[in-house]
Amino acid sequence: AVKQLWGAGDHLAEINDMMSEQRAIGAEKAKSVWDLLRDRAVRWQLITLLLVVSCIQLLGANVVYSYAYSIFTKAGIPPAQTHYVSLGIGTTEILSTVLCGFLIERAGRRTLLWVNYAVMALALGLLTATLSLQDSFFWVPYCSVALVFIFIMSYGIGPGGVVCPLITEIFIQSYRPAAYVFNGVVNWIQLFILGLVFPFLV
Repeated sequence: AVKQLWGAGDHLAEINDMMSEQRAIGAEKAKSVWDLLRDRAVRWQLITLLLVVSCIQLLGANVVYSYAYSIFTKAGIPPAQTHYVSLGIGTTEILSTVLCGFLIERAGRRTLLWVNYAVMALALGLLTATLSLQDSFFWVPYCSVALVFIFIMSYGIGPGGVVCPLITEIFIQSYRPAAYVFNGVVNWIQLFILGLVFPFLV
């Protein structure tokens, strides 16, 4: 199965890691979310997961998606054609996430996160500037559209692709189901709060 997933080569070290983890766990049953929250041995993993999930919610992707329609229409794209551009954004996100799968082992998770967080911050700063100046020059709205695509691509290559497998990498097998539940609950609670607060911020 390992050779089928990872291709030909010597995967003995990975198999030994899996076997040693299996022996360490033994017959230990899956932990509950309450066990996960109480166990000090996984406290740093839990904090890491909480911070990464919070960063995903607060990095501005929801805002970019929210304003994308108005950015496209101000760039001169007819309202009847904006759904094609939205489809292009979705395709860009899928392709960049797939690209992340190829880059993650070569570049490393930390590098992909930090570089793409920096690109996303720069894209948001420039997007703010181009939205403020879009009536000044005819080409500025097109820059805004390009920056939306750059932001989405950086999101897919960085946090969008790196965070998904994080739970399986930082938690042992008995804690993974509880960690996935914790991740889902935190994610949806933060989305709910963001959905309530965002209209007042606007």
